[in-house]
Amino acid sequence: MGRGKVELKRIDNKVSRQVTFAKRRNGLLKKAYELSVLCDAVVALIIFSTRGRLFEFSTSSYMAVRVDV
Repeated sequence: MGRGKVELKRIDNKVSRQVTFAKRRNGLLKKAYELSVLCDAVVALIIFSTRGRLFEFSTSSYMAVRVDV
């Protein structure tokens, strides 16, 4: 049996929103890594938090990019 759909709306509670962001960010980074390994794909992922913190992932060193905010 699969999981149910999640209602996509902004989480009002600041702490819950931050916890959810951290969990989903880690899941997204893991999926990007898995995609690169399973499909031998070149993958780059850039994520900004609400506080402006940068999280990045790339499968190759030449894809390292500097992002100015």
